[in-house]
Amino acid sequence: MIPQETVSLILDTAQIVDVVSDYVTLKRRGANYVACCPFHNEKTPSFYVSPAKGIYKCFGCGKAGTAVGFVMEQEHCSYTEALRWLARKYNIEIVEEDESPEELMRRQKKESLLLVSEYALKFFHENLKSGEGREIGYAYFRSRGMEDATIEKFGLGWAPKGRSALTDAAIAAGYKPEYLIDAGLSVRHDDGTLADKFRERVMFPIHSVSGRVVAFSGRTLRSDNPAKYVNSPETEIYVKSRNLLGIWFAKAEISRQDKCILVEGNIDMVMMHQLGICNVVASCGTSLTVEQVRLIHKFTENVTIMYDGDSAGIHAALRGLSIVLSEGMNVKIVLLPEGEDPDSFCRSHTLDEVRDYIAGGEKDFIAFKTELLLGQAAGDPLKKANLINDIADTIAVIPDAVKRSTYVEYTAAQFGIETQILFDRIAAQRRKMLDDRKAEMRRAERQERAAAEQPSPEAGGAPEAAETPSSGEWTEENRVLAGTERDLLYFLLSHGCDVMEFESDSEFFTGEDADKPTVAGFIRDALESDGTRMANSAYAAAYDAYFECYDRGLGQEEILKTLLDSPDRTVAAVAAALYTEKYVLSVSTFRKSMTTTQSWLVAQVPRTIMLYAERRLQDRYENLVRQLRSAGEEQQLAMLAEMKKIQSAQRRIRQKTGREKR
Repeated sequence: MIPQETVSLILDTAQIVDVVSDYVTLKRRGANYVACCPFHNEKTPSFYVSPAKGIYKCFGCGKAGTAVGFVMEQEHCSYTEALRWLARKYNIEIVEEDESPEELMRRQKKESLLLVSEYALKFFHENLKSGEGREIGYAYFRSRGMEDATIEKFGLGWAPKGRSALTDAAIAAGYKPEYLIDAGLSVRHDDGTLADKFRERVMFPIHSVSGRVVAFSGRTLRSDNPAKYVNSPETEIYVKSRNLLGIWFAKAEISRQDKCILVEGNIDMVMMHQLGICNVVASCGTSLTVEQVRLIHKFTENVTIMYDGDSAGIHAALRGLSIVLSEGMNVKIVLLPEGEDPDSFCRSHTLDEVRDYIAGGEKDFIAFKTELLLGQAAGDPLKKANLINDIADTIAVIPDAVKRSTYVEYTAAQFGIETQILFDRIAAQRRKMLDDRKAEMRRAERQERAAAEQPSPEAGGAPEAAETPSSGEWTEENRVLAGTERDLLYFLLSHGCDVMEFESDSEFFTGEDADKPTVAGFIRDALESDGTRMANSAYAAAYDAYFECYDRGLGQEEILKTLLDSPDRTVAAVAAALYTEKYVLSVSTFRKSMTTTQSWLVAQVPRTIMLYAERRLQDRYENLVRQLRSAGEEQQLAMLAEMKKIQSAQRRIRQKTGREKR
């Protein structure tokens, strides 16, 4: 979580004109600046930026907001991600709060892998400028029609033929060998020596959607090398199925044009951008995946698949159809003339000619399949029936019922058949899809139960073992709240029946004659006063099981034994994992051994409850931020007021827990 003081510093530092200027060219007009809106097409500027008020407003499409809102719209990211983007821009360091040692290590390792990947980008790019890189790699790029500006823009490079040129240079520059290996840049041989993953290849860096270099694709120029392309292996920062080559360069134009053009090859993508068609991405050496389609869906609902006109290109286009349609998106296909690919087509035609060809050649999937397959079915009723069934099965994957109905009517008219025949076929296909999905869910549940019943190797040792058993969905909210929920359960399982002796100067002191609360009673009163329930289903089950025993009057040891012997394996596993004196609370600033148990409890139990409340407030705040975009003006005002109250409540909690000065 980003500390509030850091958030305030970011908001105070960010200058709206400076931020917007990264994306559009602003012209001064009096006290304000104007430009053509980056969110919709227009010829006359209606996009205004007010440096005095710190806001932007488009009088054409109505979009308005602050510097953070502009980054959220332009980068299609969350509020927190926009803050991090601005922090990087203004060199503001973010020190996360309540970050466990494990989380810190994971974050630092991920950042190290990104840094070594960026070093590799510079290394490959510099090698393109002299020696064999210029003679071979640069000459190749130029022979393919690439201009120097294009080579520079995409960071294209050359991997030398030396056995360990990159590895040796990176180690000499201070990068650790294990990071080179984990980033997929180096490999360790059986004799312990390191060698480069990429050698004697032209290099295409692969950027994440946020612009960080996460992987590489290397193309050999040798005809005797059977591996034409070698791509980075999957790493902690790179998953092939979730990345698209060129997405960093294309996302703004995809959003502006409300359309994404999908091609197959690295050079195809680069050459289309060079020509001036910049809403283009390419798959990273894989067939199109659901994750890649969902990445595109962040920026548009419209996809045009532009593959080669040969047999392989046609089959690849057909494979991609169902994936795009199943995600509720609109898809069209444009095939190039036989023998052409996007690269060669761009080099032999002007920008207007390519644009006109795409606009005139785009076909929806029914027209594409009909034109492609009907010729093969001419005069053969069985083949024609199979074609109609194939189209109906494709329509069945579309989630929107109105779209399905529209396509059914169009198909029925095309082939002269009754619409009910198609509806029956589609209904049967959707039932089958639903049955398959249910079967997959049952398999996943069985696997989850089996995993929960496995004794954890860390039970009795580290608290993280309790994260394994979870009969519910492990959502992002679960992950955020898991640390404090785990801490609260530890207090219950270890000290639930202990009485809390608050001092007279404590805000929780109820008087000398009043009944003193137990740890369990104090936690329950705090959580259930507003209907709070634990987000992690495994922890919620253990919480309920504990209080069922507590309300029956059982003592602490009896409760613990009951939970450990529970027929609910999830409850038993959580109890076994958390009840251990080796467990050091993640929210504690000192160990139990450094003070008495009683003073430790009265200090840490309320603190943990307050941290838990703060995390839930943060979840509510982020949900409101996500809803702001689609809310009406009156709703936005109410939501902004609630967000302000949440920030005030969070500030009070931080002051009470000593993490912010009063």
